[in-house]
Amino acid sequence: MEKIDKHIKSSKDKDNAKPLDKPEQFLFQLHQIPNFSGRVFCILFQSTFSEWISSILRKLDILQRVCTTLQSGQCVMQVLGLVLAFGNFMNGGNRTRGQADGFNLDILPKLKDVKSSDNTRSLLSYIVAYYLRHFDEDAGRETCLYPLPEPQDLFQASQMKFEDFQKDLTKLKKDLRACNTEVEKVCKVSSEDHLQPFKNKMEEFLSQAKSDLEVQEMQLSDTHKLFLELTVFYQVKTKMGEKEVSPNTFFSVWHDFSSDFKDLWKKENKMILQERLKKAEECFRQAKEKATYSVKPKHASGIKAKLGMKI
Repeated sequence: MEKIDKHIKSSKDKDNAKPLDKPEQFLFQLHQIPNFSGRVFCILFQSTFSEWISSILRKLDILQRVCTTLQSGQCVMQVLGLVLAFGNFMNGGNRTRGQADGFNLDILPKLKDVKSSDNTRSLLSYIVAYYLRHFDEDAGRETCLYPLPEPQDLFQASQMKFEDFQKDLTKLKKDLRACNTEVEKVCKVSSEDHLQPFKNKMEEFLSQAKSDLEVQEMQLSDTHKLFLELTVFYQVKTKMGEKEVSPNTFFSVWHDFSSDFKDLWKKENKMILQERLKKAEECFRQAKEKATYSVKPKHASGIKAKLGMKI
């Protein structure tokens, strides 16, 4: 802008002065707006604020959904019940390990490493097959739903930190206060011709933004509380150096288990579908054979038929 101003001043009284190009003319006209830099700051903050809020909201929604499913999802409880039941059965000869009332979550990713005597099948594959064939009525159909949180959601949850959420919200609050100060400054020095629609639009935005931040802070607090209750529910202990169980510590175990479980779940579902198709084809074949097989009625013949006599 300094160069543009200098060019305009130097060529003001010259007849053959070179005119400004359109981009420079546009910048010069913008610069004539009172408190232009303050207005730009407010407008840019308004455009990025909703993106920041939406990003935080999506992450918190994933955390809440995963926490709720792991704590009260019926299918999750059924899977964990099978893990405990089969673990006790395998350790049946051991009075302590064969009569357990629970287990540590750390063993979940290790189930795939427990093999059968002929080394052809893992304990996890047997649990997956048993669950689908005894607990899921839709097994082998398109309506069959995955019983655990999706591995992708668990991975995202494991990468989140409540400290980062708090830092993001604190920064947004600070920037919102700065934006509010700039709006007041612009409105104070602007004439009536340059006051609207900036004043009304920014006041409406600031009111809504303040409300959105308050909602996000409450949701963050509720999600944090829900997560801590979940760690207590599963009796997960903090690692050395941690003040509380971190999402990474808790969800990483579940991510590994869910990834292994889903691979086997897909294979078993495909196998059940093939069995259903084979059974349906066999039923169709038998029905077709039954339909084509018929007994021809016997017709009377000989002298009785010709004379129409009855005996």
